Amino acid sequence: MSLSGRPNTVRLVFLGAAGVGKSALIHRFLHDRFEHKYTRTVEELHVLEYDTAGSEKMHLEILDTSGSYPFPAMRELCIRHSDALALVYAVDDPMSFEEVRRLRDEILELRGGGKRAPITVVGGKAELTESEGRVLLAGDAMAIVEGEWHANFVEASARTGGNTVGVFRSMLQQVNLPPRLSPAVWRRSDTVPKPGVKKRPALKKHNSCVLS
Repeated sequence: MSLSGRPNTVRLVFLGAAGVGKSALIHRFLHDRFEHKYTRTVEELHVLEYDTAGSEKMHLEILDTSGSYPFPAMRELCIRHSDALALVYAVDDPMSFEEVRRLRDEILELRGGGKRAPITVVGGKAELTESEGRVLLAGDAMAIVEGEWHANFVEASARTGGNTVGVFRSMLQQVNLPPRLSPAVWRRSDTVPKPGVKKRPALKKHNSCVLS
């Protein structure tokens, strides 16, 4: 049984500051499109179903979380009941990388205090160049994530689609699942919030970046 609490179910959780592109990465992977209009996410659960090598079916849950979780207990449950986590920052926002650092520390504390956890750190908005606002260079971030944190590191762009699949490949490999890289090969039971999970209305975008 996975940490999600249900047999044949794997839950991937996306965490990070508001506005770093968590939802955009997920939507690009699932639907191969990019939404230019930013809508602040409260919480959204996507569920996909596919056949394993045997006769059983596997459910893959992708939980898209808010960048400003108002209830720490909810975030704690989210972390505890996840099989792999993506911590997303934006390459043009140094504070979002510091939020990834804080989230990693919280995850390690909640999951036993060890030095390792099924974490993939994702540098979002990877299409940006230094002249376009990039502040965090891939090599510098990778040195910290892989060298010091012993976590996986991926840069990806939801806008162009570049390496978006690599994010999910990394997460699936951490839970020893075959990385079926195109959602088209999955038999989807749902790609919107599953029945019983109430989708809260999206909030209007605010200029302030409140960290979870």
